[in-house]
Amino acid sequence: MVPERATDVRAAGELLTEDRRHFVILNPAAGRRRGRRRLQTYERLLREHLPGATLAATSRPGEEDEFADRALADGYDVLVAVGGDGTWSAVADRILASGRTDVALGILPSGTGNDFGRNFGYDPRSPEAGVRVLVEGRTRAVDVGRVATPSAPDRDPQALGARHFLNVVGFGFDIAVIDAAAEARFLKGELLYKVTALQQLSRFEGFRARIEPGSGEAREGTHLLLTVSNGKYFGGGFPIAPGAGVDDGLLHACRIQDATPFGRFKLFNMAERGRHVTSDKVEILGDAGFRLTFDAPPRFEVDGDVRQARDATVELQMLPRALHVVAPVA
Repeated sequence: MVPERATDVRAAGELLTEDRRHFVILNPAAGRRRGRRRLQTYERLLREHLPGATLAATSRPGEEDEFADRALADGYDVLVAVGGDGTWSAVADRILASGRTDVALGILPSGTGNDFGRNFGYDPRSPEAGVRVLVEGRTRAVDVGRVATPSAPDRDPQALGARHFLNVVGFGFDIAVIDAAAEARFLKGELLYKVTALQQLSRFEGFRARIEPGSGEAREGTHLLLTVSNGKYFGGGFPIAPGAGVDDGLLHACRIQDATPFGRFKLFNMAERGRHVTSDKVEILGDAGFRLTFDAPPRFEVDGDVRQARDATVELQMLPRALHVVAPVA
């Protein structure tokens, strides 16, 4: 029998009630072959430990949105996304767009990068530990970013709109790496990003951008990479914004200015350990919002989902503690 609907989820660290209803969205495409194998393990564990949960597997890109909207309309209290950053972000976006504050997001890592989950200590190698956290049901209130400027995903150019993000928005080199990774056939996980990134270091052309924080002076110049982060990690474990926290009330813009081929390679090696912030080519800006201006409407990524902006100026906003995530409590 399906349990009755749970009470509102409001405070950070609150224990969800026993009668919560779970809707689980599984993405078999996340993480390539390794992700599919892990998905089978998650299905077994979920049926064992959350027998009342409803499970639904996506069969095409973008179907996460439809499942999430259906679950929200049907009154579920916890929407669990099994996949990587893209799957988690898509489900979170629908929760936030619905305006429901009584719904929590559960995340189980089965993707390529799983960077948002690193902020909570999730280990993709331990599916059972992830399910135990979900069963325990404690929540954390976390910040969420919002790309206010209309944009559309590559797969559906007509679907213009604002988009929330959990972890990071990336411009420039980031997009070149994602495009190259999509063509790679024999790599997966963290190695996929690192190898394709090394390839693009000698191929990518820099881009011009102007960064205007909500408070403070504007910066502009030719860049290799520009990211605006909510969380600390990016690209499969790179601490691109080492001082960021998912509940610090700030977005963290990392601007990496363009450099010589050797300089690019050096910056890449430094970024893997978070030491890029010591370079005079790198600046981290923390603010509640940013206005970014480019020579033309940019393509950019939102938690791994590639989008095309309608305008050459892109506005990003911080929504403090706007979402409850089922996760280990700090």
